[in-house]
Amino acid sequence: MSLSISEIKKKFEGADRELLTQLYAEYADDARAGVVSLIAKYKKKEEKYEQEMKRLEVMSEYERKYSAYDFICGIDEVGRGPLAGPVVAGAVILPKDCRIPYINDSKKLSEKMREALYIEIMDKAVATGIGIISPARIDEINILQATYEAMRMAIGKLQVRPDLLLNDAVTIPGVTMEQVPIIKGDAKSMSIAAASIIAKVTRDHMMEEYDKILPGYGFASNKGYGATVHIDALKKLGPTPIHRSTFIKNFT
Repeated sequence: MSLSISEIKKKFEGADRELLTQLYAEYADDARAGVVSLIAKYKKKEEKYEQEMKRLEVMSEYERKYSAYDFICGIDEVGRGPLAGPVVAGAVILPKDCRIPYINDSKKLSEKMREALYIEIMDKAVATGIGIISPARIDEINILQATYEAMRMAIGKLQVRPDLLLNDAVTIPGVTMEQVPIIKGDAKSMSIAAASIIAKVTRDHMMEEYDKILPGYGFASNKGYGATVHIDALKKLGPTPIHRSTFIKNFT
């Protein structure tokens, strides 16, 4: 007696790739629409996963190129452009040959995906570091120098000293270890993408907390960037302690 479609579906759920291949063969001649649809669904899912693995191979180009180094660290920052809030840098050392599906430039990911990847990165990474520079410090030394300072801070918080830094676009002054600046590195290097994700999630969480303390500016949604609701609130309510005075001269 043949199994019901719901029973076959349970066999497919949670099956590894080897078992899926066996299931495809086992039910290849089952003409029931539900079974045909089920097989097509899982084959399409496998195809998408294969495409993702190929994309990750491309994103691992620099990690492969410098594979002679034991500890390769990706560096990236978020928050250079906002009117309010800190600039945050992330530093991540991933294990050799690490593959984290769907990792990408944090700006290209949904909030839900960033949050899930953040957890996976923090779980798999050899070491991570976060550098946070306040709005007051940004005003004091300018955003570029504050970005460098955040990056140095993130590197300094790593539990393992990196042998090589893969940086998103910049060469960080005051750092003695070897550096490789990569234009649009957060879309080209898995290590840099990982750094961009942990920096983005960290900063977003901070801005969500600021929104509770300083309501009216929409910090939870706009994260301090110059959205219309933010600029309108700035003109109406004035600046807060987390605004960058050098960034808001045209709005106050």
